[in-house]
Amino acid sequence: MRARPLLVLLGLLAASSACNNDPTKGKVAATVGSAVAVAEAGPTSAGDAGAASAAGSYTLSEATSKIAFVGAKVTGKHDGTFGKFTGTIVVPGGKIEAGTVAVTLETKSLKTDDEELDEHLRSKDFFDVEKFPKSTFTSTSIVLGGAAGATHTLTGNLNLHGVTRSLGVPATIKLEGGVVIATCEFTINRKDFGIVYPGKKDDLIKDGVLVKLTLKGQPAS
Repeated sequence: MRARPLLVLLGLLAASSACNNDPTKGKVAATVGSAVAVAEAGPTSAGDAGAASAAGSYTLSEATSKIAFVGAKVTGKHDGTFGKFTGTIVVPGGKIEAGTVAVTLETKSLKTDDEELDEHLRSKDFFDVEKFPKSTFTSTSIVLGGAAGATHTLTGNLNLHGVTRSLGVPATIKLEGGVVIATCEFTINRKDFGIVYPGKKDDLIKDGVLVKLTLKGQPAS
């Protein structure tokens, strides 16, 4: 008789753990749409583009920036990062809303808290890194004001897994101490980018993925 309350308690704890196993809960979802022609955004002429680059171009590096994600399945969640990437943030004349953001990452550089999982994520079931070795983001607009207290809304084309879609996300962007800092936290649906592997029947993978970016650009030399 005494064993029954213990079993009930364990069952409740397991159910509570499963309910809390959603990294996207309470987070802002990215606005996803058709890709936007990059030519529609940014400077209107080659001369303007050159002036913008000279006036305020900042380089991103792995040493000061971080591209992270959190994915989950029924029985647990995993934190991951991409260790190799390059990028620039251009802020012409110190005007953030006139700026641009461009990032290219190497999909093979992903790393999680589980080495066996790393290999699976690199396979055809997920990122298929041999076929799609790079993922890119090119901004198309930066407008003042954003969800969840963000200073801006950053919109751009994300190419991932061979699929390109427009992505609008909240971002806090500021110029501080001679560097530009952009932080973003948002969720995406992996199936929007053709990553549809379901997982095991008794351990299904959640569609939502939490993305966390910390981008710190140093003045380009």
